[in-house]
Amino acid sequence: MNAVSRKKRFAILLTLGLLAAIGPFSIDMYLPAFETIALNFETTFEHIQLSLTSFFIGIAFGQLIYGPLLDKFGRKRPLLIGLVIYIVASILCAYTKEPNHLIFLRFMQALGSCSGMVASRAMVRDIFEPREAAKVFSMLMLVIGISPIVAPSVGAFVLTNFDWHIIFVILAVLALFIFLSVIFILPESYQGNKEMSLRPRAIITDFWHVFRNPTFLLYAAVGGFASSGLYAYLSGSPFVLQRLFGLSEAQYGAAFALVASSLIIATQFNRILLNRWDSAAISKKASVLQASAGILLVIITLTGDMNLYILLGLICLFLCSQGFIFPNTSALALAPFGRLAGIASALLGCIQMALGALTSASVSYFHNGSMVPMVAVMGASASIACLIYLSVKRQSHT
Repeated sequence: MNAVSRKKRFAILLTLGLLAAIGPFSIDMYLPAFETIALNFETTFEHIQLSLTSFFIGIAFGQLIYGPLLDKFGRKRPLLIGLVIYIVASILCAYTKEPNHLIFLRFMQALGSCSGMVASRAMVRDIFEPREAAKVFSMLMLVIGISPIVAPSVGAFVLTNFDWHIIFVILAVLALFIFLSVIFILPESYQGNKEMSLRPRAIITDFWHVFRNPTFLLYAAVGGFASSGLYAYLSGSPFVLQRLFGLSEAQYGAAFALVASSLIIATQFNRILLNRWDSAAISKKASVLQASAGILLVIITLTGDMNLYILLGLICLFLCSQGFIFPNTSALALAPFGRLAGIASALLGCIQMALGALTSASVSYFHNGSMVPMVAVMGASASIACLIYLSVKRQSHT
């Protein structure tokens, strides 16, 4: 590959990574602001947590809209429309004065951001074969993984020097940059199927065709439950680290970045492991490791021996496992599909985010002033993912 093509490949992968990361970045940047937003709106911390839950719900079900559109009209046109929705919603978030308005606008913001998440996965499937796709997903996770390192620190800096509303202005500007990158850098990887019907019955049939595929169902379930533990951590960590352990907004951002670095390291090490083992073997071992970390979180918390260093260490192990699970299960789930790659990507993302919304809401619903709801949901999610993997694999050999 010559120097020009390498530069172009880098620009394309960076754009795909930013598209995949826009959702996580939208979550991580405003996490340090929960306390400030609650005080500003004169409401409870738990009320503001619902804006995170609404975002998860919007991403989960919004992806189902974009899947058929990406398969019919190609990848770029629906993607650009979604980015426009995101930019407008972000600007409105910056000017809102009511907590319930923020909750609704975060839902709309999610509807826009999920276009990038669906399109980026589908375009990787368009361009790369499964083993190479797993490596590319690991590279995209490098960009996504930077989000938990950079975003909370940026959010904390904004809170210290400006106002929480500026966080959403920054998100709007970032989305505008991505919008321009899609227009001028990203090639169209699939021209679309103009004969594809968008009638509800036809769309439901296509989704059902994808859902009933055993390979898709297995890896979507494992990846979905494994990811949902991460969202439980995202939902519960502001309260646990800031309220219970007394971290400042800046210290929370630093702790968040430290934990996220384990995810980045794992995704990049995954690319090396793929030269020796296949995606199924790697993700299975990682699922067992994640479940073990989740169970330890619960046991140590219930025995009263948990401290900040043990908590961060086990969460690092938990997210490290996720760095091996996500790229491999994503590549394996999408591998059987070509014509319906957009719908498969949408359904995969919907399952992951729906479970994420469920676990996020569970942490908020069972809030009791302790860290038990967060670690319990994390442990349960990882354990379910591991049990699904092990039971299905065991049955396939009997």
